[in-house]
Amino acid sequence: MKKILITGGAGFIGSHLCERLLNEGNEVICLDNYFTGAKSNIVHLLDNPYFELVRHDVTMPYFVEVDEIYNLACPASPIHYQYNPIKTIKTSVMGAINMLGLAKRIKAKILQASTSEVYGDPLIHPQTEDYWGNVNPIGSRSCYDEGKRCAESLFMNYHQKNEVKIKIARIFNTYGPRMNANDGRVVSNFIVQALKGEDITIYGDGTQTRSFQYVDDLIEGFIRLMNSDDSVIGPVNIGNPGEFTMLELAENVLKLTNSKSKLTFLPLPEDDPLQRQPDIRLAKKLLNNWEPNTNLNEGLKRTINYFKETI
Repeated sequence: MKKILITGGAGFIGSHLCERLLNEGNEVICLDNYFTGAKSNIVHLLDNPYFELVRHDVTMPYFVEVDEIYNLACPASPIHYQYNPIKTIKTSVMGAINMLGLAKRIKAKILQASTSEVYGDPLIHPQTEDYWGNVNPIGSRSCYDEGKRCAESLFMNYHQKNEVKIKIARIFNTYGPRMNANDGRVVSNFIVQALKGEDITIYGDGTQTRSFQYVDDLIEGFIRLMNSDDSVIGPVNIGNPGEFTMLELAENVLKLTNSKSKLTFLPLPEDDPLQRQPDIRLAKKLLNNWEPNTNLNEGLKRTINYFKETI
């Protein structure tokens, strides 16, 4: 049995990770301040004697003895991270410093949940880990993009100077049950609007692309990366290389929900990437042939069923 700390553990992704690690026989400490996470995401775990829930903000130091740390704490949707951009940067940077300091003191292995947003609006396609990105450092999205980029730098420096055992995962668009219905992400937006019979809002002309990964595939990638040889530090892209336009996604959602919603078009937000697709050859090579195995239609069906029960 390992003792594992998960920051942001009551969030969409964090709650799935808590559940999986508990099911594998580990002891899990879930740390969250509930800014975007919710106790409802992990309430079904509270009766497990090996699960501990702590209300705490990672911008403040936290002390505990654990074997592994998954650092997931940070708002990830534009609506949430732009609501308080200074707090977003603090969460990424000070949170990384605090968790890396903890890992250094107790000699724990630590995984950083980074993001495909470090690539910005990419000039190469698909995106490989050696691409440095095309990010606007003063734009409306920079609080998140640059915060995550700085966190990656901190992780590498703690590894190189202090021999902290690190892993860096770059997460591409992920969806599934327990997404926040109001977080402004495209999958939850489209599904909720379709189920309510509201117009489906598409930003831009709908030809911009994204690659959508079901949450179970991400969690599998996380755990394989954490359990990989210490020489594997990343960054490693973890995403689904299947690429879809926003129009294709909207059409899939309308079909699966049998909705009569109409499509409406709004201006594209500042610095919104026009293309996003992971190159996952490195993940396949380093993570025992890991690759996503949930196709978009199957993942959307599960997510739609979740939202039918919750909205």
